[in-house]
Amino acid sequence: MRHRPNWFAGLGALLWLLLIGLPIYVMVAVSVQTREGYGSNGPLALPDTFTLDNYTGAFDQGFGRYLLNTLVVTASVVALVLLLVPPLAYAIVRSRSRLTSQVFRLFLLGLAVPAQAVIVPIFYLISKAGLYDNLLGVILPTAAFSLPVCALILSGVMRDITGDLYEAMAIDGASPGRVFLQLVLPLSRGGIATVAVFSALQAWNGFLFPLILTQSDSTKVITLGLYNFQTQYGIDIPGLLAAVVLSMVPVLLVYLFARRALVQGLMGVGGK
Repeated sequence: MRHRPNWFAGLGALLWLLLIGLPIYVMVAVSVQTREGYGSNGPLALPDTFTLDNYTGAFDQGFGRYLLNTLVVTASVVALVLLLVPPLAYAIVRSRSRLTSQVFRLFLLGLAVPAQAVIVPIFYLISKAGLYDNLLGVILPTAAFSLPVCALILSGVMRDITGDLYEAMAIDGASPGRVFLQLVLPLSRGGIATVAVFSALQAWNGFLFPLILTQSDSTKVITLGLYNFQTQYGIDIPGLLAAVVLSMVPVLLVYLFARRALVQGLMGVGGK
């Protein structure tokens, strides 16, 4: 059978590509220009000069330290989420206890509570715990606010595992721990990748908790470090966009390596 080309879909895809590609082009093109070249040519013109001084200047202003702090926060948040959420989701799916169901519903109330509404109590708790101006004081609340969504995603993925597989493992005499390690985790790789990417993005792009719970320059993360390019006399836009490009690279690498598992997690177990 001959298939007619869908010109409207192709045109829509082209327009969407332009909407996505234009900001990326502007960001990269401006980041390799000088401030004088950007001021005379504008953001949409092709760069007539090429320089990497904006990237080296970003590191001179402490971007390397901010990048390292952000990596520490992100890796710690992902580690906490992956340590807590899979056993929690497994207990939610497999337990027949009414108490477990009620606890899960109470746990999901965290989805309705924005961080802005409880930032004052969080600041008080972090200060009393002696974690103010410490990266650990940013890691803990960031991971806590990622748990409800991650538990909801992963429990939905684990519910797609058929009961026949559990029965087969039980007939073989497998313990709950062995079922979890040898059956549930391998079949939930897509959901685990989705949870890891989601929590990593939450931590990487976090702004409110680092702003309120840190103070010194040694604990700044990328989202706060971008303020260094703004002075009382103006904004160094090429330098700022160079720092933004550098901050995007780790996220893009994570997505490139986890994209297949991420798509499978969004579609269901095994990509069905």
